[in-house]
Amino acid sequence: MTTNALGIYEKALPQTASWSQRLLLARQLGFNFVEMSIDESDQRLARLTWSDQERSALRQTIIQSKTDVPTLMLSGNRRFPLGSAQASTREHGLWMIKAAVDLAVDLGIRLIQLAGYDAYYETKTLTSRERFIRGLQAAVDYAASRKIVLAIETMDDPFINSIAKIKHLKSMIKSPYLEAYPDLGNINAWPENDLPEDLETGIEIISAVHLKDTLKVTNDFPGQFKKVPFGQGDVDFYGALSTLQRLAYSGSYTIEMWSESSSDPVQEVQGAKTFFDQLFQQVGIQQEELRNA
Repeated sequence: MTTNALGIYEKALPQTASWSQRLLLARQLGFNFVEMSIDESDQRLARLTWSDQERSALRQTIIQSKTDVPTLMLSGNRRFPLGSAQASTREHGLWMIKAAVDLAVDLGIRLIQLAGYDAYYETKTLTSRERFIRGLQAAVDYAASRKIVLAIETMDDPFINSIAKIKHLKSMIKSPYLEAYPDLGNINAWPENDLPEDLETGIEIISAVHLKDTLKVTNDFPGQFKKVPFGQGDVDFYGALSTLQRLAYSGSYTIEMWSESSSDPVQEVQGAKTFFDQLFQQVGIQQEELRNA
């Protein structure tokens, strides 16, 4: 039976919770870890410039709670993309990744998920693609020097919406510190993708997996990539998890939700945990034991 760690995204938990409360709650709900978010908001971007004292305080909280924070989702590059036409935006985007790497070293985070956008609020061009690849090379070089893995997410955007496209990037940027962080929902939503085949051909570069439901893109529907209740979307989780189990995938799974400001986020997270507990049992995946439980 395959054994995997199961985590919960920070934005699924109550927004007003302290880190101590957040980690304790995750443990009580049966999760091995919490995935930190550094998104486009000024509030979360400020984490990149935390003081030594702030970093040390969270590190001690992690140790005391016995709940890890091994991964960081750096979606803030959507605001400051590496492929921007503005040099200042590109430079800040690269600085953000390097600052996130330094933060990861201080907190004990091992993997940073990067958003696979060359540009988001700007027009995409061949030049934005080239700028992205050059910026990514510089980011990977820095991450490698500090022994932190950068893993690109498969996105809600056609620029990088499959593991196959990440493999192509990796063929140009040859580093063990560049990997893939597939989002099962995002891959499944694009009609040109075959989810099990993408997992099978890309298994050797998958370091972590996001569990999220989505609705497919069609000729007259742009798809829905967020806030689709589990089991009400188009993702065949049993089939996808069975594929990963057969491939002996040994990385982590993270349930991705945005319930932090809902009326009862804990209840929503509990429901998602039960949904995947049942699937794991049916497929033959065993969740890692909680640390020092």
